Amino acid sequence: MTTAVAAPFRFFSLRVVRTRRLGPSLLRVTFGGPDLVDFHSDGRDQSLSLFLPHPGQDEPAVPIELGWGSPRSSEVESGGGWWQAWRELPDDVRAVMRSYTLRELRRDPDEIDIDFALHGLESGAAVPAGPAARWASGARAGDRVVLLGPAMADNRAIRFRPPADTDLVVLWGDETALPATSAILESLPAGLRVRAWLEVHHAADIQDLATSADAEITWLVRDELTSGSSPLALDALRNARLPPARAPYAWIAGESGRVKELRRHLVRERGIDRRRVTFVGYWRQGLSEEQLRDLGE
Repeated sequence: MTTAVAAPFRFFSLRVVRTRRLGPSLLRVTFGGPDLVDFHSDGRDQSLSLFLPHPGQDEPAVPIELGWGSPRSSEVESGGGWWQAWRELPDDVRAVMRSYTLRELRRDPDEIDIDFALHGLESGAAVPAGPAARWASGARAGDRVVLLGPAMADNRAIRFRPPADTDLVVLWGDETALPATSAILESLPAGLRVRAWLEVHHAADIQDLATSADAEITWLVRDELTSGSSPLALDALRNARLPPARAPYAWIAGESGRVKELRRHLVRERGIDRRRVTFVGYWRQGLSEEQLRDLGE
């Protein structure tokens, strides 16, 4: 007997509803569209793939019959040839694909928020802005995008999964992980002890975060002279006094080099069971997402 199982991911055709600046380095883009009735997520650090148009394009070039309607989940799960066909499109035609984290899902009306880090747009920036930051900075209501996201609330693109016996949650994230960390904090129950470190580029990027947990949140602000390999995060955690815990759980996300460094500290120096440390490299210093994908990371 064969049982049909719904595929957890599908393509969504969306339009920009509005944008809002959150700070010098952060911009929130709200997306909407009829497709979102089928978008389901338990939130937390829900990962998404966003397809963006190149300048001059009215919509992103994704080789699948979207029709700005409702593509089938099976086309995504089976591959449907879209991945290889997308890779084979010319560089200046193929939609820009970037990985992001869901910040919030709302109903009535159906909307989702995605926060963009806008590095490299300032005059004289050492590293120029990437295509996603440039797109977001000029996004206007009605602009079209395609999203590869969840059609099932509990799916494998959610990494934050503390064991049931967790009595202390340790969090670290840079600005690329701030949306996920914010959503995680909002999801935690009252009374759960949390120690969080959030690293941002400017003091004006600091946000008021809501949580019912017993959370102590420390903001780390990099100055203009701080390099991507700065020990700022590692020093902060090494100097921190964590409350005693029988079953701690850690989630760390952001620049991959710092994430690995912090994981080593938590496992080797703090003695946290490596199976209770979730670590996610959202980006790597000096490499684009295309380069990381070519490396298989």
